[in-house]
Amino acid sequence: MIAWLNGRTTVEVPCTVEIEQTPESLHAHVTLDAAFEIEPGDEVQVHDSPVSVPYGERLVVRRTATVIRAGRLERLWTKLAGHLELTELYEVSFSERRRL
Repeated sequence: MIAWLNGRTTVEVPCTVEIEQTPESLHAHVTLDAAFEIEPGDEVQVHDSPVSVPYGERLVVRRTATVIRAGRLERLWTKLAGHLELTELYEVSFSERRRL
């Protein structure tokens, strides 16, 4: 029963890492070549990936990623915590200020 609720599984998948640092764009993206979607609570670790490129360059490399799939209980907890964090934003109020 516990394994059903909290059963984390680990999957190795190939991925593509794209890093660009040019005048047009500054970004880093990882695309997993997996037949499943990343869901709340899942963890992804890319192995041997470069972390930067020289200015003016773009780099695309193929690497391997380890995906640790969250169990049902962990996924539920992550969704609940995310919802509670979002509701904190609703508590912001705006008041009119007088100019002197």
